[in-house]
Amino acid sequence: MTALFALATALLWGLADFGGGLLTRRLPALTVVVVSQVAAVLVLGSVVLATGAWHEAGPQLWFAVAAGLVGPAAMLSFYKALALGPMGVVSPLGSVGVVVPVGVGLALGERPGAGQFAGIAVAVTGIVLAGGPELRGAPVQRQAVLLTLVAAFGFGAVMALISQASTTVTGLFLALLVQRVTNVVVGGAALWARTRRGAPALPEGAGPRVLWGLLPALAFVGLADVAANGTYSIAAQSGPVTVAAVLSSLYPVVTALTAFAVLKERLRGVQAAGAGLALAGTVLLAAG
Repeated sequence: MTALFALATALLWGLADFGGGLLTRRLPALTVVVVSQVAAVLVLGSVVLATGAWHEAGPQLWFAVAAGLVGPAAMLSFYKALALGPMGVVSPLGSVGVVVPVGVGLALGERPGAGQFAGIAVAVTGIVLAGGPELRGAPVQRQAVLLTLVAAFGFGAVMALISQASTTVTGLFLALLVQRVTNVVVGGAALWARTRRGAPALPEGAGPRVLWGLLPALAFVGLADVAANGTYSIAAQSGPVTVAAVLSSLYPVVTALTAFAVLKERLRGVQAAGAGLALAGTVLLAAG
């Protein structure tokens, strides 16, 4: 169960990041974050009302609030990085934040076996190499790397927090709703402040019709992201957090391969080798 839900998380996050990266090439990153999260709030609100999940409100929801505060900053940094650099390079670097939930799992007393430790090492190495990270170059490239690292540790913190925000499936719906409402409040406030300073919420010359045309894609990004948070929480609760976190962090490989298939971004040799190592690490973790 842990491996299945964690790999589903990787697929959903990978596709959401690919979609988010494309959208930020047409819309400001903050607009993408806010609108996509509004779509998630509408769907989650309906689910919470239908299941009566609000009855499970409790102090654990503060973890969801904290995740909601960190999430917009991480997403904004990441989408900006994706808009600056090639997805096949930026996205894998975002996975280094896995050290946060893995560290939490170890601090809580989890002790993976020797095979799982080997799988974690191989998978993390593969994920980083899958990006073929380019740390040298023009200032834009360095800015993309810095933004990605900020986002990575933010994502890692969200993973650690959301796994503590609920203990049941219906409680998870409520926790995800609280997280996304917080995302919208924080992101919306930032967007309002940005427009007050004269920065447009939409590209210059573009009207609401452009936003309306991109609404299905924005909704997909928001819903895929929230679904990934849900599957990760289930994975972390059904097995070792260390295993769930590493397998979920394979999402950059999905983004890189999608960029290769759709945008024809060429994979370097080190990226292909990294994808192979990530797959090998997945097998070791699942076998352990």
